Amino acid sequence: MAKTIVVKQIGSPIRRPADQRATLIGLGLNKMHKTRELEDTPSIRGMVRKISHMVVIIEEKG
Repeated sequence: MAKTIVVKQIGSPIRRPADQRATLIGLGLNKMHKTRELEDTPSIRGMVRKISHMVVIIEEKG
């Protein structure tokens, strides 16, 4: 079983740079308080770290 993380969007992409908005969309988040379960890979962790002020990791599984 692959390791996964549950990510929740807590910040709005309004008045943020375009690359941060694109990162949110790349993670599958586009609305406030939406959660996604994603595979725990270095690329996903990097995307989460880039927008750490707009998302929070709720849970780590695996």
